[in-house]
Amino acid sequence: MAARGKRRGGHEEEHVNHERWLVSYADMMTLLMVLFIVMFAISAVDQRKFAALKEGLTSGFGSTASMPISGGMGIISNDGVVPAPLDLAVGLGARAKGQGETEGGRSERERDPGSGSTASQRAAAEREVKRLGAAEQAIRSALAGKGLQSQVRFRITERGLVVALISDDVFFDSASATIRPRGQQVLAAVGPVLRPMTDAVAVEGHANHLALTSDLYASNWELSATRAASVVRYLQEGEHLGQARLSATGYGSSRPLYPQDDPRAIRVNRRVDLVLISDQPAAVRSLLPRLGRTLSDL
Repeated sequence: MAARGKRRGGHEEEHVNHERWLVSYADMMTLLMVLFIVMFAISAVDQRKFAALKEGLTSGFGSTASMPISGGMGIISNDGVVPAPLDLAVGLGARAKGQGETEGGRSERERDPGSGSTASQRAAAEREVKRLGAAEQAIRSALAGKGLQSQVRFRITERGLVVALISDDVFFDSASATIRPRGQQVLAAVGPVLRPMTDAVAVEGHANHLALTSDLYASNWELSATRAASVVRYLQEGEHLGQARLSATGYGSSRPLYPQDDPRAIRVNRRVDLVLISDQPAAVRSLLPRLGRTLSDL
């Protein structure tokens, strides 16, 4: 018994480790270090924006002194390409401006005065206006051959060429979506011009502001949409335009050409528009309305 008690009394308990928090602290610091390394690795200087900022500061402050500014190079840029070292200098605007010049001394991105567009965009817009103008002239000639030229109006918008088919007593009877024989003659003249083209054709029905009284259609929305669908069906089945090129939309009286107090509102606002959708970029299409005003001079 004495020996057993002596052995039990000789057992020593382990000391409590009061510095275990250092392990968690070290782990946190390691993770923070890895985070900052990753952030540095994926960072890269946008050289084009920096060059624009440099030129703006140079012209704004009128400085001509050379102040070299060197920037770091990220490991990987956003597009996966290792960027070149940034080595720009404030005050070297003349050299930077000359980099984009052609042999004729004119920059390829030279702005068109007064429009905010580039010269290439204006040239593309002029070509597009001429192309749409040729389509307009072809439609005019086809209609004139049948004495129907007064039933259609043309205008160029940012979307393309709009061929407005005035529907009052020509295309549809009142509160009806059935195309009248004279309206079919107009579409038969327009169809052969549109058939060889590749432009998408948006058919849009419109109504005037007068209230609709009909047992078939609850409002001008339904009537205008059905009229647009009737024109689409005729162009597809009668004039053999590709189905993928056509679309039908009804706008009711929400997009009038003339205000309600205008004598032309009741007749002209009741129409169906054929819109030849331009496939040009938005910057080019934005120039079409202004250039289209001189369409008759082309």
